[in-house]
Amino acid sequence: MSLFDRLFGTRSAEQPGSRPPADRRAAVDGSSAAHEAARLLRAPTALMQLSEAEALTVVGFMQPKRLKSGTTIIRQGEATDTGYMVLVLEGEITVETLIARRVNPVTVTVLGPGSLIGEMALVDGGARSASCTASTDVACAVLTREALEALTAEQPATAAKLMAAVAQRLAERLRDSGHKLQVYSQLVQTMQGEIDRLMPTPDQRR
Repeated sequence: MSLFDRLFGTRSAEQPGSRPPADRRAAVDGSSAAHEAARLLRAPTALMQLSEAEALTVVGFMQPKRLKSGTTIIRQGEATDTGYMVLVLEGEITVETLIARRVNPVTVTVLGPGSLIGEMALVDGGARSASCTASTDVACAVLTREALEALTAEQPATAAKLMAAVAQRLAERLRDSGHKLQVYSQLVQTMQGEIDRLMPTPDQRR
């Protein structure tokens, strides 16, 4: 039986955040699969700032979901259906983005178990910045904005720690993007200098 199938045992159709706290704790306490999902939530590719107990609490508010290969999980530019983030439990997800003046999307990365997607829109409600597609069959756990609100009402300290961890992850990503932009700018300047040297303008020939 896969991690996904064992994660919470037999699940009802109700949202995790709507269940009584005792039922939710019982669903994850003593479950090795739930502890494994919490470990993935604390992976370096996710939210490693959370403690094991905090991660296990968050897992209790997440909804398991299966996705077939080829399913578009998040679509770039989508601005209406943004109230969730996804933790990959099994399988791989391809992240792509459309760049101006290009017809085909550019693959940014391929994510596996322990990766998070969609956390930025969960925080700010903004449009999706990239498209995410299941490149294999995927099992994941979804935290909706409604579940986050339920977590905040029931466990405010854990919710605050979760959002702080998400904010830190986003800040690190922004710093990384800024560094890449700086390197790209330096590369462009170097290439322009080489072009100017090889193909001087009339003013430069004088």
